[in-house]
Formats: sequence, structure tokens, C-alpha cells
Amino acid sequence: MDYESFFKQRLDQLHAEGRYRVFANLERRCGFFPRAYNHRVRGEVTVWCSNDYLGMGQHPVVLDAMIDAVRTLGAGSGGTRNISGTTYIHVLLERELADLHQREAALVFTSGYAANETVLSTLGRSIPGIAMVSDARNHASMIAGIRNSRAEKHIFRHNDPKDLERALAGLPAERAKLVCFESVYSMDGDIGPIGELCDIADRYGAMTYLDEVHAVGIYGHRGGGIAERDGVQHRPTVIQGTLGKAFGAMGGYIAGSVAVVDFIRSHAPGFIFTTSLPPAVAAGALAAVRHLKHSQAERDRHQERVTTVRERLLAAGLPVMPSQSHIVPVLVGDPLRCSAISEALLLRHRIYVQPINYPTVPRGTERLRLTPSPMHSDGDIDALVDALGDVWPRHREFTLAAA
Repeated sequence: MDYESFFKQRLDQLHAEGRYRVFANLERRCGFFPRAYNHRVRGEVTVWCSNDYLGMGQHPVVLDAMIDAVRTLGAGSGGTRNISGTTYIHVLLERELADLHQREAALVFTSGYAANETVLSTLGRSIPGIAMVSDARNHASMIAGIRNSRAEKHIFRHNDPKDLERALAGLPAERAKLVCFESVYSMDGDIGPIGELCDIADRYGAMTYLDEVHAVGIYGHRGGGIAERDGVQHRPTVIQGTLGKAFGAMGGYIAGSVAVVDFIRSHAPGFIFTTSLPPAVAAGALAAVRHLKHSQAERDRHQERVTTVRERLLAAGLPVMPSQSHIVPVLVGDPLRCSAISEALLLRHRIYVQPINYPTVPRGTERLRLTPSPMHSDGDIDALVDALGDVWPRHREFTLAAA
């Protein structure tokens, strides 16, 4: 086999379909978020697609905690948690996360993806005869975990409690079951009916696994997520979250009972054999979690900015997709046009918005995914609306091939 030709052919196909991914090569300048220096255009751009939703990655409380930890504890963690990679910072962070979700225990991973893949594959592989029942639009990390568990899987229609009931009713009552779903779905911005899904899961004797990655820090009176906001935080068996989005650091975690968390700690290869987070990263995350438990200012400003952006874009006649959350998707519907609009925003207006194409979203639903932050000013919003008004009609029939 000609391996090099195989790789080149597949890459050429991505280019032809407008799905080739180009990194932005940004240099975030501390204290100037949402501004960043773009090395491609050699100038400052305004970022409108960061998952650092609240700007906590540059908050002084977080920075000071990380700097102090580096000076006190050094750079690396020293290994896996089982050998020499557990520090008192990791322990404090897990206690804080357990408290955030009102659970007995928590366990920190190197990323949200690692948490989902590791936990779901371990549960599916370890519990005899378990059936994994998954929302049709769950994140790739959840899909990977379920697939890698090699357990029997069933898919229910997105955010559809009745279809979940159909799936569970078809399984033997005595059989172990795990229902997996998210709170905020990151591409459409819709929100799962957590309470209803838990009601049905309980009725059929199933455990529940809730991914709150795009909600923690942002929703709830302490930043516990949609489940906290809706008063159902006690319902899911396991809550999974991230430290790399609204908390502005890096890492993922689960929270649950002592038994389930200790089971994962003791049985999950993806946890056991992975070097732990550097203590400075854990310290920054710890500071962010503590801060957002007590500060509502960031959440209030965030929601106001999201509402303002959505209303301004709709008033400008742009095809803003329905969203119940802080995600503001603008439908383009074609991968080549989506990439062209993103390119024009960058080159003509110094606005960075990454195009979202298949397989991240279904074909025909390609979009710009905007994530307003508390740091975006009225002037930034004006510039965004004007820029989209300029490039949208220019690229109505645009294809990269024609360029």
C-alpha cells in the first residue's frame, strides 16, 4: 500500500469539501481578552468563538493562584495519581468540585474528553450485561466511551423523553442500564430536559450520566450548571464537567457517590495510567471554582451580552438558529460558504469566528458558532453586526473553488 498517497488523497478530499481544519495561530494577550494577536494576519483580532466563556482564563484570581503554585510546587505533577502525581491541590480541587455539585466525591481528569471516554468505557466494560442508552447528539467523547466499552448501545432521539422510554421499555427490567445525555448541547445551544430524563431512567431502574461541560460555571446560583439552576442537581448518578471552559483552566472531572467515584479511580485505565494535571493548573481551576461559587457578576454580564448579541443579529436579518443557552449559532448551510465567510471576517474585519462544519455538525447545517463573553463591549457587538452585514451578501453564492 502507498501510505503517503492514502494520506494525501484523504487530505485533498477535506480541502475539496471545505472541511480542512486550519488552526488560527492566536496569541492571547493577558488582560486584553477578547483581543488576541493573530500571527497569520500579523495583527490584533477580536475573538468571538472562545470557550473561555467568562474570561476566567485571564482573571487575576486565577492567574495569581497559578503563579503562586508554580513558584511553590514547580511545573509538573511528577507522574500519575497512583505514583507521585497527587498533590494537596488535587485533593482540594476534588473536594471543591464535590461541594459544587452537592456530591460525596469528585475525581479530576486531564480533560473533559478523557473523563467521558474513560468513565463511560469503564462502566460499560465493567458492569455485567449493561445497556448504554445515549442521546442521538451526544458529544464525540461520550460516543467514543460507549463504543470502546463494547457494551450494547441504544440511541434515543435528541432530548426526547418519550423515545428514551421506548428504548428502556424494550430492555429486560432486571438488566443494568446507563442513560447518557448532556445539559447544554454546544453546537445548537439547546438544553436537555434533565428532570424528565431522570424520571424515566428511575422508572426503569437505570443509572444516569449527565455531561454539564458547557454549563458549569455559567448556570446555577453557584455555577453548578443547568441541573443546579433547575433544582435537579441531586438526580443524576454521575455529573461530568470541565475545568477548561467557563472555569478558564484545563481538565475534566466527575462527581458522584463515594462508591462510584472510587470505583472509577480504581478501575479506569484512562485515569490510572495518565499523568495528572500540573499543580499550577489545578490551583488555577480551584481558584476559578471558588470565585464563581460566590460571584454572580460574571454570569449576569454574560447573559446580558448573549441576549444583546442575539437580538442585534436577528434585527439585522441574519439566520440565527434557535438556542436556549449562551451559544449563538448563525446558520450558513454550506461548508465552502461557511469557510469563506469566516475567512472574510478575519481578513476584512479582523474578527475571528471559526467555521463549524461536518462532522462536528450534520451536513447542511454548517454554521458560525458565536460565544459572547462578559468582556465583549457594545463597540465589539457593533463591529460584529456590521462585519456580518458586509460579508454575508458578498458570499451568498461564494465557493472556495471560485475564489
